[in-house]
Amino acid sequence: MTDVTSADAALAEALVPTVLAAGAAVMGIYRRDFAVETQGDASPVTEADKRAEAIILADLARLAPDIPVVAEESCAAGVIPDVADAFFLVDPVDGTREFIKRNGDFTVNVALVRGGIPVLGLVLAPARARLFVGVVGAGAAMLTLEDGRVAGRTAIEAVPAGDGSPRIIASRSHRTPETDAFIAGHPGASIVSAGSSLKFCLMAAGEADLYPRLGPTMQWDTAAGDAVLRAAGGMVTDMDGRPLAYGPKGGAGAAAYANPWFLARGAGKG
Repeated sequence: MTDVTSADAALAEALVPTVLAAGAAVMGIYRRDFAVETQGDASPVTEADKRAEAIILADLARLAPDIPVVAEESCAAGVIPDVADAFFLVDPVDGTREFIKRNGDFTVNVALVRGGIPVLGLVLAPARARLFVGVVGAGAAMLTLEDGRVAGRTAIEAVPAGDGSPRIIASRSHRTPETDAFIAGHPGASIVSAGSSLKFCLMAAGEADLYPRLGPTMQWDTAAGDAVLRAAGGMVTDMDGRPLAYGPKGGAGAAAYANPWFLARGAGKG
């Protein structure tokens, strides 16, 4: 393990209490009535998004004060830092629609990007008592939680898609006609439904083979799950087969962090 990878692994461990604290704040709101606001892009936002982001930003400022942070709610408020080679991407509640529906498929996400690659990711599914941690070069793990504390850790690894019908994971709330057409192009495929960045984590754990996202996403939606999947041996590419790259790509404000359509794969070509 290189010195950089060792440092990333240490940072990932230091961030575990951070995401658990953010998750506890999210669940405190999840269990009671809450208001839903609408952002400028028509996406919903709740008090949970704001509280979780505040917790994460405070800890990142303490743990890695020299690394800029691109966070969803801050970006929505027009606070978008200049970034260089390394920066964090934060989505305090990915799957806000799932949060509002109270179906459990929402996550707290923190990722470190270096050189356009997500090299570290933490994805907490607080309603499911699972935390996924991945460091590229050091592997990925699923942590089970009891009473908000880590109770167990299991190494996870993506699996190659078989020669038969793949297991395709699809969004609960964001299916598009293009996604349906992709699925139709794989006769006999089984469909695994999930929300938020849990889709990447299920693939990292070997529970699905392909995840097509033929619709709009932002980099903070995907970076942490992408890092977990890459650490587990999988890959995320654009529709031309190039690894999904991170960092501002032109456009004004938050639009600079929009993703192209992509395809996530388990190990091998799928």
